[in-house]
Amino acid sequence: MIAKEELKLTQEWDKTFEKSDKVNHCKVTFVNRYGITLAADMYVPVNAEGKLPAIAVCGPFGAVKEQCSGLYAQTMAERGFVTIAFDASFTGESGGNVRYMASPDINTEDFMAAVDFLSLNELVDPERIGIIGICGWGGMALNTAALDTRIKATVASTMYDMTCVNAKGYFDAEDSEEARYQKRAAMCAQRLEDLKNGEYKLGGGVVDPLPEDAPYFVKDYYDYYKTKRGYHARSLNSNGGWNVTGCESFMNQPILQYTNEIRNAVMVMHGDKAHSFYFGKDAYENMIKDSKYTDNKQLLVIEGASHTDLYDGGNKNAIPFDKLADFFNEYLK
Repeated sequence: MIAKEELKLTQEWDKTFEKSDKVNHCKVTFVNRYGITLAADMYVPVNAEGKLPAIAVCGPFGAVKEQCSGLYAQTMAERGFVTIAFDASFTGESGGNVRYMASPDINTEDFMAAVDFLSLNELVDPERIGIIGICGWGGMALNTAALDTRIKATVASTMYDMTCVNAKGYFDAEDSEEARYQKRAAMCAQRLEDLKNGEYKLGGGVVDPLPEDAPYFVKDYYDYYKTKRGYHARSLNSNGGWNVTGCESFMNQPILQYTNEIRNAVMVMHGDKAHSFYFGKDAYENMIKDSKYTDNKQLLVIEGASHTDLYDGGNKNAIPFDKLADFFNEYLK
């Protein structure tokens, strides 16, 4: 038996969404390939019978399972799936001795470990497992789907390619050798400062107070993470953010290199008013380019939806959960 860390898990309902009476909820833990114990909320349809299809959900990047990944998981459980929403390594209630670090490798493994857990769960049909990644975890989901052949269907919602945004900046505004050099130099200097100070410096979460001239997408994030709508005490984005060096390794590691080799079904879902829309469009185009497996790939554009509208629906009820259920029902047969 692979040893688990002993995690302190909150038992009371502390989500940013209301508890459904259509599902049963419990806390679960599982271990990834690096020995890190992950914490998850598990949602099971009331009166479930037999082995059911299952979905693992994570994201957004810097959020926790009590926010929108939990909303997605609970809502999909209402539609007949066994689901888990989990915290990534080093964040939320999950383990990992260094906090608030990210890794394209370890975070991809987090998704694969979730598939391990579901595959061995007595409630789940191991041949009918899918994943949903939100925001930065949308890119992780695509990377996982390219690596894990057990995953039969994948949804990337309002996705970011975290390697792209770290290496090139927003809207590719820092896509130059000089800009990347300066970022690398700053990270290397910060590493030494952290060691001298005996702690990792936080990069800051969503800016607060919000400047009047803040870009639209910053206001979009503030409206979710810093208000009653989506604030959570364990959320990095709601509070102090990732460590300054938390995403250092993303700069040299494109995670979407082999997505055009994904054989199983993928839906990229994005709002056309999202600042991040280009990530979703580019990821979809790269996925189908020179691919032999395009018949089960789709780009679902949600008209009028911003980036965070696909976190919780916003004021538009923008998340098409029925379409997600139809997609998973089709490919998790």
